[in-house]
Amino acid sequence: MPTLPELHPGTIDSLVHGYHPRPHDWLGQHPVDDGFVVRALRPLAKGVTAVLTDGERVDLQHVDQGLWQGFYTGEGRPYVLETAYDGAIWTAEDPYRFVPSFGDIDRYLWGEGRHEQPWHVFGSHYRPHEGVDGTSFAVWAPHAQAVRVKGDFNGWNGTGYSMRRLDDTGVWELFVPGLAPGTSYKYEILTPAGAWVERADPFANWAEVPPATASKVTHSQFTWSDSEWLEKRAASDPHNGAMSVYEMHLGSWRPGLGYRELADELIDYLTDLNFTHVEFMPLAEHPFGGSWGYQVTGYFAPTSRFGHPDDLRYLIDRLHNAGIGVIMDWVPAHFPKDEWALANFDGEPLFEHSDPRRGEQKDWGTLVFNFGQSQVRNFLVASGLYWLEEFHIDGLRVDAVASMLYLDYSREEGEWLPNKDGGRENLEAISFLQEANATAYKRNPGIVMIAEESTSWPGVTKPTAGGAGLGYGLKWNMGWMHDTLDYIATDPMYRSHHHNEITFSFVYAWSENFLLPISHDEVVHGKGSLLHKMPGDQWQKLANVRAYLSFMWAHPGKQLLFMGQEFGQPSEWSEERGLDWWILDQPVHQGLLALVRRLNAVYRTEPALWEQDNSPEGFGWLDASDAANNVVGFTRWSRNGECIASLFNFSGRPIGPYRVGLPSAGVWEEVLNTDAVEYGGSGVGNFGAVTATDEPWSGQPASAEVTLPPLGGLWLKLRRD
Repeated sequence: MPTLPELHPGTIDSLVHGYHPRPHDWLGQHPVDDGFVVRALRPLAKGVTAVLTDGERVDLQHVDQGLWQGFYTGEGRPYVLETAYDGAIWTAEDPYRFVPSFGDIDRYLWGEGRHEQPWHVFGSHYRPHEGVDGTSFAVWAPHAQAVRVKGDFNGWNGTGYSMRRLDDTGVWELFVPGLAPGTSYKYEILTPAGAWVERADPFANWAEVPPATASKVTHSQFTWSDSEWLEKRAASDPHNGAMSVYEMHLGSWRPGLGYRELADELIDYLTDLNFTHVEFMPLAEHPFGGSWGYQVTGYFAPTSRFGHPDDLRYLIDRLHNAGIGVIMDWVPAHFPKDEWALANFDGEPLFEHSDPRRGEQKDWGTLVFNFGQSQVRNFLVASGLYWLEEFHIDGLRVDAVASMLYLDYSREEGEWLPNKDGGRENLEAISFLQEANATAYKRNPGIVMIAEESTSWPGVTKPTAGGAGLGYGLKWNMGWMHDTLDYIATDPMYRSHHHNEITFSFVYAWSENFLLPISHDEVVHGKGSLLHKMPGDQWQKLANVRAYLSFMWAHPGKQLLFMGQEFGQPSEWSEERGLDWWILDQPVHQGLLALVRRLNAVYRTEPALWEQDNSPEGFGWLDASDAANNVVGFTRWSRNGECIASLFNFSGRPIGPYRVGLPSAGVWEEVLNTDAVEYGGSGVGNFGAVTATDEPWSGQPASAEVTLPPLGGLWLKLRRD
């Protein structure tokens, strides 16, 4: 046996105590002279033998502190370690005999910040490596002196599972043979200051159920069956298609239901009400339920509160097969300060900007991503792609975009740092949003990216080419929401003085591609439910809701309604309890539900209501200025000339006979009357139709006398037969 290289005491100490940055350089097997040296860590062992694949046994000698080594001649061969303890023999693969499971191309792309699917290599993955099943671990921690993996597989002692640093970008890797899905783990990181800290895996695909905070090894066994849906989606244009969205908080819709249990009930409900899409408030893992998912710690992990990641795949697959699209809220703007997650990940600011004038969001007690750092941008862009590609999500609604766009967002003078040109625009965040949108659309035809942007930032839904726009497909129309809710909350006696609030949105309706939201934000924190924003007695409140929703569905733009408002939930929403389903024992609330069902049914079958949402060619005024009567009227048009004429009486009295101009003479059917008895109304209307003559009126070539029900909306369609 040749003389083996002598190990420096400092090297031995760092290997034995798990703080060597490249343990694979010494552990495992390495060529020396005419053979190979095998080194292994086996503290407390009585003897260690390397058993080669051809059966040759190589006895290892104890060096120091549980470090063993031995030598064999000839070609290098795979081996297993046979370790003798008092009264027991343990045979296992050696984690340090394997080449890196993280490839050179992956390292290059990550170093450039251009890896479009880094979730395939970072995190934990159960898979074969060099013919052996096990779990590969990889984490980005450029400031770390050392990184170890600890978990329930090693008694939460990571000393013998040190990772190797692969390159200067700070990628650390380890393959643990035999480690199976279901294992809980964390990373131990030795910071520049010399302290060991524990962190959950930023790229984990699964996590323990909160308040537990460890990551879990997972391996998807799910087989998708929605190829027909995806093919149809890829051939469609969601920005000019039908989209009525039911927004929901999964945990409080029907408390106690998991992803799988939810499928049947939710699909039956959405199908019955004819919604085209469901939007889930954030499902990425988060520690505090009261954040509703908007303070994310696991950007690649569905929350375990409702089941395994494959259970969420099952729910989405079922929704797609039922013809229902899925949108999810995504939160790249900020993240919580929990010490076990992303904050100061490797002992120094990494994911967050190091300057608190850019790296802290005081309103929410959170940290702001360093959008100018290439790997952080790569992490976030990949997170969006992950949900679209691994969970077949049809669209992402991006939360709090305004907080990313402005460096002085919610900051006083002196609390923010200008950009390089001295301005308040966050140039790095703008570039990130453009990249995220462009990449998402490029890789996933037919999806939609939606911005919750509360200011008048120009070009939110304009293309990114030339840097002109942010590249979103749709933008939440917050101005419409605030103006119309203020109007509808005003007593009808005084609405004539606020007429511009109900009509102003048409001035800018085509400046962006809009979605009209009545979201969870409007029914929490003392704002009350939609029903109780309305003035008057119970009948008037419900009538106001019906008229308002019919106005919303007829207005240019997509629609979004938060759960509970479809049946007139009386109480303000709270994530701590379920919806007020009991109120459906009352016929008038069943009536409101029936109206929403009808709104969606007509909407879906009438291209006039959505085909030209984003073009003024799809809209025309019938009456914009009758403030005295609180009346508004307009037309919506399809590309082939089909028309829906909509009239709204926001006063508390019937009006009629009322002459209104119409695009053509003939019989116009009432395809919707919100005051119909079946919806809980008083039954005022036009016996199902009105007849227009060739008498011009208010700029239209024809007109008819109609009866407008109190607090009611009418939709009319020309009878073609």
